[in-house]
Amino acid sequence: MAFLWKHPESKFWMARFYDVEGRRRNRSTRIEAKEKNRKQAMKVAEAFEEAATRQTTARHVRRVIVELHKEIVGESLPSSTVAEHVERWLTRKKGATSPATYAFYRTATSKFLGFLGERAGRDIAEVTRDDITAFRDAEAGRVAAKTANHSLKCVRMLFKDAMRDHLIEDNPTEFVEVVRAQPTAKLRPFTLAELRAVLSVADDEWQSMIYFGLYTGQRIGDIATLTWQNIDTVRNEVRLVTKKTGRRQIIPIPSPLLRHIESLPATDDPTAPLHPRAFAIVENQGKSGSLSNQFGDLLAQAGLREKVSHRARQDGNARRRRSPLTFHSLRRTATSFLHEGGVPAAVAKELVGHDSDEIHEVYVSIGDSALRDAAEKLGQFDVVG
Repeated sequence: MAFLWKHPESKFWMARFYDVEGRRRNRSTRIEAKEKNRKQAMKVAEAFEEAATRQTTARHVRRVIVELHKEIVGESLPSSTVAEHVERWLTRKKGATSPATYAFYRTATSKFLGFLGERAGRDIAEVTRDDITAFRDAEAGRVAAKTANHSLKCVRMLFKDAMRDHLIEDNPTEFVEVVRAQPTAKLRPFTLAELRAVLSVADDEWQSMIYFGLYTGQRIGDIATLTWQNIDTVRNEVRLVTKKTGRRQIIPIPSPLLRHIESLPATDDPTAPLHPRAFAIVENQGKSGSLSNQFGDLLAQAGLREKVSHRARQDGNARRRRSPLTFHSLRRTATSFLHEGGVPAAVAKELVGHDSDEIHEVYVSIGDSALRDAAEKLGQFDVVG
């Protein structure tokens, strides 16, 4: 039996009822919590309960609320089609997110609108949990589970925003679960023989990217966007702020990497990129996926993984056949070499930049000399020649 109650932080009557699975639900009636409005608010609560037990539709509930709200307040509740709300939401996000994140939001919502088809032109309140589940399943059949779950997360944000705008009274994404990822090949470190194999087929810029990946342990996007102002030639340090975590890294340069840096063409421009082609790709696309694909092609040339076609990458099959070796494996390789060199785990994690709540206090107590010693031990594994 539905009933009304007043939340201390809301001016509206709240409806409490149980859904078909016996879960207690609370929803705002959007009717001001005054005694004279109790009867009308109760009608909304009963409509909620009917919809929750599948005796009526969400559209009917919306109609009841709209009619009563107009009768009591004298104005209609806001409404919107799915497509209209998507455009408003993207406009809000454009100035509040990075270009790469905004591009992802636009791509994910475009997929959702494409899935809905002509229904994207209908009221957003008509979208059901079954619609969201079907979209999730369609994505899971087309791309990797991680990608499908990212799209689902975006759609959840979209409908959460619709609730804040009072366009819907119930969130259809609320109980839609994520896709369970299928087991994939576990990433592993490179061996020295494998490193030399991929270096033998790499051009000068990719060789440099690999050296920096190995001797700093940083991610491909951060290495691609390094400029000469990130290199402190006085203290022999690489200084950067990681894009993924915003972590400030000061990494002593081990001897092999220093020799490589000294061999690079000199420039008077501190903003000049160390790796111009890679820098241009990340700057233009806002992400490093193309670079990861290029590195995968290098691994294939070196005989370290299967060659993946451009078509397979487009339909997502490349992600399902994930190789145990990627550029990120260089980060694992650096960590493994540090441990093999006898570097304490906490020092190795600080040098590479791994975050951990459990050893955070140990991280902050590590001094400069320990890091320099660790970097030199990493430099013992010399692949520069």
